[in-house]
Amino acid sequence: MSARTIAAGVWPTMITPFSTDGSIDYGTLETLIEWYIERGVTGLFAVCQSSEMFFLSLKERLALARACVKYAAGRVGVIASGHVADELADQADEAKMMAATGVDAVVLLTNRFARDHEGDAVFRKNLDRFIKMFPEDVMLGFYECPAPYKRLLSPAMMQYGVESGRFGFLKDTSCRIGDIKAKLEIAKGSNFKLFNANTATLLESLKAGAAGYSGIMTNFHADLYTWLCSNWSKDAVQAQELQDFICLASMIEYQLYPVNAMYALQLEGLPFKLVSRRADPAMFTESMRKEVEQMTRLSRVFSARYGKAPN
Repeated sequence: MSARTIAAGVWPTMITPFSTDGSIDYGTLETLIEWYIERGVTGLFAVCQSSEMFFLSLKERLALARACVKYAAGRVGVIASGHVADELADQADEAKMMAATGVDAVVLLTNRFARDHEGDAVFRKNLDRFIKMFPEDVMLGFYECPAPYKRLLSPAMMQYGVESGRFGFLKDTSCRIGDIKAKLEIAKGSNFKLFNANTATLLESLKAGAAGYSGIMTNFHADLYTWLCSNWSKDAVQAQELQDFICLASMIEYQLYPVNAMYALQLEGLPFKLVSRRADPAMFTESMRKEVEQMTRLSRVFSARYGKAPN
């Protein structure tokens, strides 16, 4: 992978497996990475909100990124976020350490550069300061992370990112096709690629030029997303049928995530424990379990038809 290019396709927002004592379970992490790769993903988005990065220490975030790079072993790319500090200098230090783990790009949280009531002027000023503190040879990305608040890139800041030449990745969480199309128009002809995190608008965004998908549902049926992102233009009828299913299935996101994803991965045969620092597994009800089980059975029907059917 070029130091200035992020490949199109599917970039799972990785969840972090934990042992019963609450520590990171690196054995299961390696198994999870193999599961993603077997299902055709392009790369891995490590140390993101799905990874519970706000509940990991800096040491853990860096170790997690290093492990992902090690286990991926060059077969797929790895990008990572994990800069959660409030002070700009601390953010820059965190990001430099993350870059040193060997990831292909460091992804910046858009909400770290200005408070929710502050405008683009503050955002631009702080981002300028950050970039001056950061090595020029490391590619950057943007992540419109919903926590602690969601800050979408404005057209002006999208233009800034494109013109800077420093950015190669955007995880868009606008969930609005109009916003996505406007960003894609600004990025046209550049190496700045937009990856949609929203399933409902995914097919339409691919038709508009989005590079792929990077979102929660890769932890349930990654193969269906890799099929759609690779084949949407080859068979319009099949693509729409699959889009309709994965959109309906994505309502599972409103359950107890990431515990429900851990359970879904258990059903896939992965040795996940229902242990999370972000969500209380005791809140994972019998009804929720049945919903995940039934969705998983239906997912396998579509996997046999479109994706790579599980062994």
